[in-house]
Amino acid sequence: MLEASFHIRHLPIAGDLVLAPMDGYSDLPFRAICRELGSAMSYTEFINALDILQGHPFVHQKLRYLPEERPIVYQIFDNDPDRLVEVALRLQALNPDIIDINLGCSSKNVSNRGAGAGLLRAPLKIARIFRMLSRALEVPVTAKMRLGWDDASLNYLLVARVIEENGGALVAVHGRTRHQGYSGQADWEAIARIRQAVRVPVIANGDVRTVADIERIKALTGCQAVMIGRAAVGNPWIFSRLDRAQVPKGEVHRVLLRHLELNLEFYGPERGLTNFRKHADRYIRPYSPAEPLRRSLLSCQDPQSFSDLIDEIFSQPLYDSPSIS
Repeated sequence: MLEASFHIRHLPIAGDLVLAPMDGYSDLPFRAICRELGSAMSYTEFINALDILQGHPFVHQKLRYLPEERPIVYQIFDNDPDRLVEVALRLQALNPDIIDINLGCSSKNVSNRGAGAGLLRAPLKIARIFRMLSRALEVPVTAKMRLGWDDASLNYLLVARVIEENGGALVAVHGRTRHQGYSGQADWEAIARIRQAVRVPVIANGDVRTVADIERIKALTGCQAVMIGRAAVGNPWIFSRLDRAQVPKGEVHRVLLRHLELNLEFYGPERGLTNFRKHADRYIRPYSPAEPLRRSLLSCQDPQSFSDLIDEIFSQPLYDSPSIS
């Protein structure tokens, strides 16, 4: 057993790197790959509370997880405290380790309805949500947040304290505002101020692209862990503290095929292959395969033909940098 890096209430977390919840990416197959390579926890893609209440046909797939993924975190979003409590109670029956409230999604169709980062404009509602959830649930309640709605409303210290004072057990912070989306630069110093202002664990997130970035953000913020999102797509080995150029060609080939297999098992042949293309493109991108071969791969409709094309790509000399072999 690995020694715990930190605790979320009573729950020991062995490791200091965590895959971020990303809509369309943080599904069971990708989480399983990242967990095997060192991600310390598994956050689901965000789950719309209304989808649970209305029985959306695909929502059950977002709720599935493997035993080896634990600790497993269900992340949910809504703008209504009562609905969030009702949905959290339903999800608790599926035995997750943590329920997380999304206070960070910058998508207009989420934030403009007052959910996700839209809740940052309503600290009193955030207080009510966390007070109600922490009283109703047995599992810890946590949050993933941004710094504020925009540069004119940087209320991150208030929001972090409100979360803690109303029972929140951890705060993960993306160092941008809702207005920024994913543009500009993440403000790591603001994350450091949050870390100094609360006693619960804080996870730092934003602009962590390399192993050197991991060490820099930890040193600057003092956070217990680092959350990595976009940089893990195509390089899940970052959770093993390896930059992509350090990963041997054979290892990339192996993990790519395993990821494909998991996708096909989880979604079925047609949807599994369609959903995997974005991952395949990122896995092979550093090698700059011939454009006709890349186009054939990303338009392929048959899983066996797709796998054969992958084998063909990896059987050829792969040109990128001398450190890839």
